Amino acid sequence: MKKTLISVFALTLLTAPLSFVQAEEDAHQEAGHDHAASGDDHQEVTGEEGEYKEDHGEEGEHEEEGEHEEEGDHEEEGGHGHEDENGGHEEATTASINAKQKELAGIEVATLESKHVDYEIYAPGELLTNGYTSYHVSPRVASVVLRRHVELGEHVTKGQPLVTLFSETVAQAQADYRKAFPEWKRISGLGRSVVGDQRFNTAKANIEAARATLLAYGLNDDDIGALKASGVGSLGEYMLRARVDGAVLTDEFEQGQRVEAGQPLVTLADESELWVEAHLPASSDIVLEKGAEAEVRAAGRVGVATVSQEAHTIDPVTRTRIVRLELDNPEDRFHPGMFADVYFRFKTSEPVLAVPETALMRGADGDWTVYVEEAEGEYEPVEVELGRSIGGLREVSGLAAGQRVVLRGAFFVASEIAKGGFDPHNH
Repeated sequence: MKKTLISVFALTLLTAPLSFVQAEEDAHQEAGHDHAASGDDHQEVTGEEGEYKEDHGEEGEHEEEGEHEEEGDHEEEGGHGHEDENGGHEEATTASINAKQKELAGIEVATLESKHVDYEIYAPGELLTNGYTSYHVSPRVASVVLRRHVELGEHVTKGQPLVTLFSETVAQAQADYRKAFPEWKRISGLGRSVVGDQRFNTAKANIEAARATLLAYGLNDDDIGALKASGVGSLGEYMLRARVDGAVLTDEFEQGQRVEAGQPLVTLADESELWVEAHLPASSDIVLEKGAEAEVRAAGRVGVATVSQEAHTIDPVTRTRIVRLELDNPEDRFHPGMFADVYFRFKTSEPVLAVPETALMRGADGDWTVYVEEAEGEYEPVEVELGRSIGGLREVSGLAAGQRVVLRGAFFVASEIAKGGFDPHNH
């Protein structure tokens, strides 16, 4: 039994390598067969690709033929359908507007003339008191206010009392005058020949010095005359009077108030003539002659002023040129402190062609255009070059005097021309 098992095991070991070699050879042959089959498949695909390329070539011939036919049709159609684009559908450059349309559109036409043009230049301004005729009333020595005699806004006349003051300094001056006057009266009555030159001259000098002191303190001849009667009037009291006719513009004091020398108590101004200070841009190069007129508008009132002065420096606060004008105000319609609109009047030095801003339109190319009436109801655009702006008008070149120009309603004319050039078939 053992011998038999050993023999079988030995036979198995001998045949195992042969089986492995045979299996490997079979696998290799099978792989070769698959590779051949794969080669056949590849040849078939290549053949199909060749057929695709051939079909594509036929398609290219078909497309070329189709394009040729379409091109022929297109050229034939272009020979007929677009003939009007270059011939029958030219862009319209004129407009025909009948009388009814002209009236409804508010079209205004006028003949262009070369002429001198009046124009205005605006400047803001302010009304001021006339600094040459107004007057600040102030004490010349330290004083105390005793009584008020006028109110703010009151019109006064020259010499009218404004305020009564008291001053110790004035009291001493009045006392000196009262002392000097009787002496002078006696000496002058005796005469120079009796009293001698020295005594006569001394008495005269004393009375003149006392009188001059009182005048310097603000008293007038009437005030001094009252002192000649001994015991008349209270020493130290004196009045400030109006030096000019005018209105009380300020009264900055109260009764019992102590005021210093030179402190303004009352401001008087003659409002029959006021100043107007107009402010022009510092860059403005307009020349204003003395006596040139300007229209002044303030609080709904209108007046005419004349240029009197111009500052030679730029205002440091507003950085503007200040022009001073004089405004007659006999009816007291204007008052200091009012803001004003000032319009300086000018005339062009030479004739110009000018149209209102409403006559100007922008063309399709962006150029400025004016519409000219070539015949009754027939309007044609004319390109122009713009010059300076002159009081609501614009100087233009490209037109001639005598042409009839649309001043108002230019937009309607432009619309009519645009509609005339519109192709409803979009060719």
